[in-house]
Amino acid sequence: MLLFRQRRRGAALPPARATPAAADDQAKEPIDDLAQYEQEHETDNYRHRMLMNVIAVVVVALLVSVGVWLADTIAAMQKDQDCVMQGRANCSPIEVPAPQNQQ
Repeated sequence: MLLFRQRRRGAALPPARATPAAADDQAKEPIDDLAQYEQEHETDNYRHRMLMNVIAVVVVALLVSVGVWLADTIAAMQKDQDCVMQGRANCSPIEVPAPQNQQ
């Protein structure tokens, strides 16, 4: 059962069919002027914009550092769990300082 018809390479696409009703609707609607969305240059607060950029950079850096810390913690926990699941002893060794030589 053929669900899709395939075009031959190099074959032209069929021409787009525009309905007369759609063409009339486009002709009747006025095109909105984009000037209503423009801002005057005097209202641009450079200091506020730079402050918001600095805050955004700090937030992104904080999120990245928390993500790296979280991934490292998860990897360490997975390593410990793998060790325990294999039945090994001494999976979490206790670090003891080296004895000092007394003379």
